[in-house]
Amino acid sequence: MRLIYVFIFILAVRLASVFVVQTYYVPDEYWQSLEVAHKLTFGYGYLTWEWVQGIRSYIYPLLIAGLYKILALLQLDSAQLLVILPRILQAVLSAYSDYRFFVWTGKRKWALFLILVPWFWFYTASRTLANTLETSLTTIALSFFPWHAETTAYLWPAAICCFLRPTAGVIWLPLSLYHLRRSRQNVLELIFKRFVLIGLLVAGLGIAIDTYWHGHLIVTPYEFLKYNIFNNIGSFYGSHPWYWYFTVGLPTVLGINTLPFIFGIIVTMRQSRKYNVSKQLLITIFLTLVVLSAVEHKEFRFVSPLLPLCLYVITDALSTWSYRASRTMLWTTALVILVGNVLPAWYLSTVHQKGPIELMPKLREIAQEYRDERDHKANILFLMPCHSTPYYSHIHQNVTMRFLTCEPNLEKKEQYKDEADRFYEDPVHWINSHIPVHPLTALPTHVVLFDPLAENISVFLRNYRLLHRIEHAEVIRLEGSQALVDEWSQALGAQSPNIASLLQHRQSRTGRSILVYQRLKKGEENAFNRGQDQEGQEPDVHDHPPLEDLPLTNENLFN
Repeated sequence: MRLIYVFIFILAVRLASVFVVQTYYVPDEYWQSLEVAHKLTFGYGYLTWEWVQGIRSYIYPLLIAGLYKILALLQLDSAQLLVILPRILQAVLSAYSDYRFFVWTGKRKWALFLILVPWFWFYTASRTLANTLETSLTTIALSFFPWHAETTAYLWPAAICCFLRPTAGVIWLPLSLYHLRRSRQNVLELIFKRFVLIGLLVAGLGIAIDTYWHGHLIVTPYEFLKYNIFNNIGSFYGSHPWYWYFTVGLPTVLGINTLPFIFGIIVTMRQSRKYNVSKQLLITIFLTLVVLSAVEHKEFRFVSPLLPLCLYVITDALSTWSYRASRTMLWTTALVILVGNVLPAWYLSTVHQKGPIELMPKLREIAQEYRDERDHKANILFLMPCHSTPYYSHIHQNVTMRFLTCEPNLEKKEQYKDEADRFYEDPVHWINSHIPVHPLTALPTHVVLFDPLAENISVFLRNYRLLHRIEHAEVIRLEGSQALVDEWSQALGAQSPNIASLLQHRQSRTGRSILVYQRLKKGEENAFNRGQDQEGQEPDVHDHPPLEDLPLTNENLFN
């Protein structure tokens, strides 16, 4: 199999994911990359608290800003290209890392199959996440690692990875010690002439870039560790029990591949000398999970860099097993793995949480075309959990927008609550305190929210008409899983987390649909909210048709 054809095939799959994956995953895909690049290039946008405090490096956003600048110079900076070109860039990098995985594993067919089918990698490989970049760099570095020959080429992508995401050092510390232990070179010479020198060069360049763009001398990896690890700021955004990565996190990322991974663990442990590389990778995986488990805030994407390590272990085991397996068993195994990955990849990439992505073109059209009575542009208010949608990078219009912020308690105030929490405690009070109601022209021209909130602020919405209702996601209540979690916790000898508590914000603040309301102009009437009853009295604010009875349409209901 010619390598160029392999790369073209991998690239085609990754580029296809750019257009297939049209759902929302996590805010960082936009707010830590595209939004930063947009502000750098076009001078307007929003920077989250991480950039104000300096815990993020500008290296990744600058790559995207370079694309934006080229588009601007060519006068091709349409919102569509601003959204899709960074994803294509990341997809190309992911494709190259997949190709390097294929080469690293000895160009085995199982390797090509296993790197292309994982649902989580298809779902995230073209997303502009720092974790996606970290996974790609990790795979590239592993492919150059001196498993069988003397080389230090891997230190460059590994060093970049550690600078961008300091937690990546947890992966590279045991691997670097393994390299030093097996190397035939002088250890001190290897450390100072390679490890230290390359580390200083990468760190020096990174510090110079961040110092310039942050405006003062700063070491972003240190700031990252100080806030997220030492001060445990991440727990503000949620916490999980210590065993979560072992029982939920990594198994979810692997999906159906968890079964062959367990098989790979068993095979490696039984014949550790034969599978020396897999053994070292398993040690690295275990140590990384142990260290990450000590941090309260946990997410699936934080273990995505372990995916190529796990896939190598699976490839090693299945390649040996294939020699003695029947043709029927081979095809059955491959089919089960394929179907088990395709189903979640399809659902999560095209159905679940698609609302924010479908919302942004509609807001872009509003930002471009809408003018109020005074010929002013749109003024958009997002009454949603903070960072529920992309922002200026997807609208590319310098209009006024506001969302509910959720900065952590950086000043360590007692009884601290962020703006989003204060809003959801009493939406009506927050609106009365923060939104002017007289004259009507002072109101935001458009309000964006999830459907459950509409009933709670129906009085406020009487000044608006429903413009769009966009299907978002099924909202499933999971309190019934509490018994299962209790059993797991009891078996592990740990305190059981309260599922209802963990899900209370998610369930009450999101919904099945995203609603876009437009303020009534002078002389307009909202037939649902401003009608009169037969006795001439103003109807109850809940008398309008229930939202679920409104048609799912992208058209203006009043056209």
